[in-house]
Amino acid sequence: MRTIGSVIVGPGPPPAAEAASARRAELADFLRSRRAAVDPATLGIEVGSRRRTPGLRREEVAQRAGVGLSWYTWLEQGRDVTPSAHVLQALGRALDLTPTELDHLYVLAGAGGPRPPEPVVDEATLALVEALSPYIAYVLDPCFDVVAHNRPTELIMPGLVTAPPGRRNLLRWLFAPETGWRERAWEATARANLRDFRAEYARHPADPRYATLVAELSAASAHFRDWWAAHDVQALEPTHKHIPHPTLGTLHLLQSQSRPTHQPALRLRILVPADPTTRATLAAAGPPAG
Repeated sequence: MRTIGSVIVGPGPPPAAEAASARRAELADFLRSRRAAVDPATLGIEVGSRRRTPGLRREEVAQRAGVGLSWYTWLEQGRDVTPSAHVLQALGRALDLTPTELDHLYVLAGAGGPRPPEPVVDEATLALVEALSPYIAYVLDPCFDVVAHNRPTELIMPGLVTAPPGRRNLLRWLFAPETGWRERAWEATARANLRDFRAEYARHPADPRYATLVAELSAASAHFRDWWAAHDVQALEPTHKHIPHPTLGTLHLLQSQSRPTHQPALRLRILVPADPTTRATLAAAGPPAG
């Protein structure tokens, strides 16, 4: 829950042993999922008719990374082993990881720095969000709760930003049955946000706030369960959005995400007009009533 200029108080850090165990389990799941996603043929590996394992075999990953098969198997089993930075780089090459996925691997292996402090939504950030009107701007905390927004945001996400405090979570809103926009645009938006959240989730091992959210969404949504199991990670990229509005017509927007340098745990989302018609529409609309 937030009040202007206050600190968002999260749960205390989990016990070290519990956090380490949770991180090892995430690391094991991530390695298995990335190994299964690699097409051996793209790496010049001959695929015979007897291959039953999707993607690479464990021994192929170990060989490509220059590590022992038993040691790599322990990693995929979630055992207490500590890979060096050199080995993590080798695993990244062996699994053909993207830069975002490699960063995620470092975090899961405990090489991504300490648990970040809970962010402060300060007066300067709030003033920036408000000053962006009539364009749409809002701020997400690491658990994807909306912790600040300007009035134009209510034009496109009224059910989210006007929800009771404690329920303004972007993922809950996206995967709720009553959201009602089960179209291709919804799938792209939901997947992109889930990939971004999955990378953040790794920085909070065994934190009950994150575990509770994942358990709730897994129970409520088959889409969430399936996509979560894929363990895809990717920072949100700039994208065009075409959002139908009941009175304003279709809004054509360009969305981007940045992080305030003084509070990098926060995500600042900005949606600006992508064409002159939408620019004029937003300027004329003014703040929503209420």
